[in-house]
Amino acid sequence: MTVTRLRDIPGIGVDTVGDAADAAGDPEFLRLENLDTDLRPPTVAIAATHAAVDDDAANSYLPFQGHRSLRTAAAAHVGRISGRHYDADTECVSVAGGLNGILNTLLATVEPGQEVVLCDPIYAGLVNRIRLAGGIPRFVPAQPTADGWTIDAERLADAVGPNTAAVLMMGPAMPTGLVLDDHHWSALADACERHNAWLIYDAAMERIRFDGRPPSHPAAHEGLVQRTITVGSASKELRLIGWRVGWVVGPAPIMADIRLVGLTNVVCQVGLAQEAVAAALDAPDADADVAAATAEWQRRCETVLDQLAAYPVIRPHGGWSLLIDTRPLELTALELSQRLFDRAKVAATPMDGWGPSGRHYLRIVFANEPVERLTDLGDRFRLAIR
Repeated sequence: MTVTRLRDIPGIGVDTVGDAADAAGDPEFLRLENLDTDLRPPTVAIAATHAAVDDDAANSYLPFQGHRSLRTAAAAHVGRISGRHYDADTECVSVAGGLNGILNTLLATVEPGQEVVLCDPIYAGLVNRIRLAGGIPRFVPAQPTADGWTIDAERLADAVGPNTAAVLMMGPAMPTGLVLDDHHWSALADACERHNAWLIYDAAMERIRFDGRPPSHPAAHEGLVQRTITVGSASKELRLIGWRVGWVVGPAPIMADIRLVGLTNVVCQVGLAQEAVAAALDAPDADADVAAATAEWQRRCETVLDQLAAYPVIRPHGGWSLLIDTRPLELTALELSQRLFDRAKVAATPMDGWGPSGRHYLRIVFANEPVERLTDLGDRFRLAIR
């Protein structure tokens, strides 16, 4: 690399596997490599998108911070879940997808050389954006157990120190499906207050939980209200991946800085998509829609867990993916990925760069294939590891 900011930023692996599967052009391939889903978006969002094609106001850069209807819907959505009130004009901006919101927020909160605390393993795209912003990732290891992933709240809090700019948490986390709760937020509240750190909460999958419980939002904790910046997205819960719309909600002073970064970065969101996302967030059956989709994703998850019961697979508590520890198989994650691809027509992503422990795991996305196509996954694994 000729530019130093890219020297410690690897690829994410998903693109490599996905491109190879696309090039194969074989419908027998199981597409378990990318966070896609075949479940349809909300009907109201489809209708609003069609209507926007004929709306001149949708064919505009303005307003740069996002249509007011979208900001109002997003601020209300975050407010309902956190139990707080957010002002759509001063405490919310729209962004071009959740990861655009994450980068904008990091650029507005992290000085070069400061640390950002996050779980390990974690999505490489989050790690890379910390580095792109000049930050230093500070990883806290999550532990795989027979019941799923856990992370010690005190150890998480102890990672916050005088050089910490922010704590970046996702729940359920991607790719592990780790779920955080009030115990973690309580520990982090004290640590963030002590060291004047932000808590950046990636809420992209917060309602996709398999325990039937509502999201646990950090801003619901009194000690984190003025420190929590929520980054949301229409891509996962609402299945509006191609719409590229997200939002950032938080205290007005920092939101002014995040808005300024947005004006200097992507500038504006997809005009044709914003009313669709607003309609989906505001729909009376919005929670029921997400719950129905979650039930189907959980059914697919259970199918994969059943099919791979003979292998070192770790149960997720939510989200769209689960992990296989490749060390007991005496294979690297890359070797297992290649064997599955070449011998069994399964596309799955090795996780080099997804935190210090990522190289030990293969990610399986269960959100994009119906149960009927997942029922021979065990046979395909046996074919690959023979």
